[in-house]
Amino acid sequence: MPEICPCGTGKKYNSCCQPFIKGKKKPETAEQLMRARYSAYVNVETDYLFASTHPSYRDGYDHDGTKKWAENSSWEGLEIVKSQGGPEESVGEVEFIAHYKDGETEHAHHELGKFRKKDGEWFLVEGKLVGAMPATSNKIGRNEPCPCGSGLKYKKCCGK
Repeated sequence: MPEICPCGTGKKYNSCCQPFIKGKKKPETAEQLMRARYSAYVNVETDYLFASTHPSYRDGYDHDGTKKWAENSSWEGLEIVKSQGGPEESVGEVEFIAHYKDGETEHAHHELGKFRKKDGEWFLVEGKLVGAMPATSNKIGRNEPCPCGSGLKYKKCCGK
């Protein structure tokens, strides 16, 4: 087991995520649960991954596939992009990027995890991959006013 927690807090594993994974403590926030789940992947603690999935969303859970992914990946770090879901809340979201390698190939698993409390305990409800933002264009139409402020149409001014 690692001395420093793989979840990225800089704390010792035995006082950070391990108590959650071993069932000695319950996460107080959605982010704590997300960090513990990442640490569970790193340490191939797949029973915790199943147990921390909301009971209503466990159908179709792939135990073998999850274990294989955890075992065959080299987990390189967790980045929390944004987080909500504190001790007094009952729903939360954590956007995160889990960096890992499978063989020599580097990956960044970017996901928005949704969390919900059941009987005062946080659970993962679902995770949706976050894709790259679509390219946007600020193309100006030929007959639109020119952005330079001349008052002319674009085609008669800067668009010549």
